[in-house]
Amino acid sequence: MSVNVNRSVSDQFYRYKMPRLIAKVEGKGNGIKTVIVNMVDVAKALNRPPTYPTKFFGCELGAQTQFDTKNDRYIVNGSHEANKLQDMLDGFIRKFVLCPECDNPETDLHVNPKKQTIGNSCKACGYRGMLDTRHKLCTFILKNPPESTDSGSASVKKEKEKKNRKKDKENGSGSGEAGNQDNFDAPQAVVSFPHDDDEDWAEETTEEAQRRRMEEISDHAKNLTLSEDLEKPLEERVNLFYNFVKHKKESGTIDGADKEILAEAERLDVKAMGPLILSELLFNENIRDQIKKYKRHFLRFCHNNKKAQKYLLGGFECVVKLHQVQLLSRVPIILKDLYDADLLEEDVIFAWAEKVSKKYVSKELAKEIHAKAAPFVKWLKEAEEESEGSEEEEEEEDENVEVVYSSSARELKMETVKPDTPEKEEDDIDIDAI
Repeated sequence: MSVNVNRSVSDQFYRYKMPRLIAKVEGKGNGIKTVIVNMVDVAKALNRPPTYPTKFFGCELGAQTQFDTKNDRYIVNGSHEANKLQDMLDGFIRKFVLCPECDNPETDLHVNPKKQTIGNSCKACGYRGMLDTRHKLCTFILKNPPESTDSGSASVKKEKEKKNRKKDKENGSGSGEAGNQDNFDAPQAVVSFPHDDDEDWAEETTEEAQRRRMEEISDHAKNLTLSEDLEKPLEERVNLFYNFVKHKKESGTIDGADKEILAEAERLDVKAMGPLILSELLFNENIRDQIKKYKRHFLRFCHNNKKAQKYLLGGFECVVKLHQVQLLSRVPIILKDLYDADLLEEDVIFAWAEKVSKKYVSKELAKEIHAKAAPFVKWLKEAEEESEGSEEEEEEEDENVEVVYSSSARELKMETVKPDTPEKEEDDIDIDAI
């Protein structure tokens, strides 16, 4: 079934039509995602790359997006209804497709990455102007300008040539026709091979030798892309980090990978958002046990980092949303677990408790979570007040005692509330020693 590109036009004979969006929800739990089945056809009708409206949905929903151009799969993380996405597509069409003068969709985008500008021209009325680049999608468009229609076949040809050159390099050929065509890539591949004799290279044909060469090529290619990743938009960098952690989990190496995960987050400059991704991938209805199991992973992000702690609270809300039946009633005890594990500080919890936000879950659910959390927040405030009172008394009793306000203050508070509980083994957390 087709609909008018500009759905505010009710004329059934309106010439500009597009297919109605078809959305299919796949997976469950933390891995739930929405595949836009016919995004290629919809984008073709709009004369825009299919990545643009998909990324637009991600920006508007605050969700991660994935593109598999080879298999024409365009994915938005989370469960989203087709009607909701169709309404959202109207916003994309209004901002990035329709001519601001005549409302005609026969427009082209002209991207200038150097000047960081996006121009818009209309074939119908001759309008030429500039887009407002404040929308998040504009960052993505500037990094991924649309290919001109007349160069489509040329780009496909280039892609094929690239693949052929890659195959040649993997097979060890650095000469001949394929080698001469690529004077730039070939020397890079040679640099990464620590061989002294070409004859040895030819003779080593065992599976082990081939595997080793492939690893060397992969490592070299990885190094080349390090700087490129940092230039990507935030959403893409978060996506890369998500896939990195997901791979560690699926391969069974997540338990000892806390340092690697932190290093990858720092490389992609998404450290503060790390706890949000970790919550999505590592927490479920058994969150209390998982807090203990993955404490080290979260500590590397949350220790002395209040922004990361705020994202952890966001991730906590998302987990409660996915497992409301099991977790909603246990909100206060889970928050206490996070607090006792030194993953959340008092002032971060207090700031979170003061304002109900619909950033991660619906307003209604956020209110329920805050209501359930109220007893714990009250207990924490009373504990803090008692702790402050005991500190003042100690100062009056002994003027010679110097009180140092540091993370050990938390221990004082805990001792005031629970005098019979043993002290923790460590007063300060040395994250580098973990």
